[in-house]
Amino acid sequence: MSTYVLVHGAWHGGWCWQRVVSGLQRHGHRVFAPTLSGVSDRRHLLSPDVGLDTHAQDVRGLIEAWDLTDVVLVGHSYGGQVVTEVAARSRSRIGRAVYLDAFVADTGERAIDLLPDEVAAHYRESVAGPGFGWLIPPRSLQVLGVTEQSDLDWLTPRLSPHPWKTYVDPVSAALPGDLPASYVDCTDWMAVFAPYAQRAKERGYDVHELLTGHEAMVTAPAELADVLHGLAA
Repeated sequence: MSTYVLVHGAWHGGWCWQRVVSGLQRHGHRVFAPTLSGVSDRRHLLSPDVGLDTHAQDVRGLIEAWDLTDVVLVGHSYGGQVVTEVAARSRSRIGRAVYLDAFVADTGERAIDLLPDEVAAHYRESVAGPGFGWLIPPRSLQVLGVTEQSDLDWLTPRLSPHPWKTYVDPVSAALPGDLPASYVDCTDWMAVFAPYAQRAKERGYDVHELLTGHEAMVTAPAELADVLHGLAA
């Protein structure tokens, strides 16, 4: 049995992992899927001050409160920034870092600067307009590779604006070099995160491909659970 902590990306909450959690639990694993401050069921904590440090503290607090060790720490999309920050600060409790179609940042890198220029410009425009200068409105799910109407109906009402500060805060340190790391590359969409799959390969991470869109925990949960289970083994 392994212990997983699953960190969601922008606009989501811990609820987005439901289908993966059940798959991992069938393998006998212990699974935690926290919601980060300011979004979804924790949107009552939303403020312009919620940043990357806040989210790292969310995850570190959970790990310490439950006295978790040898954690398989998984981050989706923006959640990769949180994984890097948590692993740098709580190395002794982390057994493996897993980036699911996510940012793999070096020291001082910000999420907004890791996006392609066109996508980053769209984010900045959205923040300046409907985001009131401090929120990132949810992106189109179709752009992220979600095509099934049932998935769209499930996801859409649950998404919430994401605090902009998290995208402009830099990570304080890169992933510790002695920490085993894996990357799961979702290949059936516009591949915004492909440069980080390549970065992972160059650094010797264990890299896997899933033929699905960016929201793999929704569109390919069984396959993703099998990959994550295999990493623990």
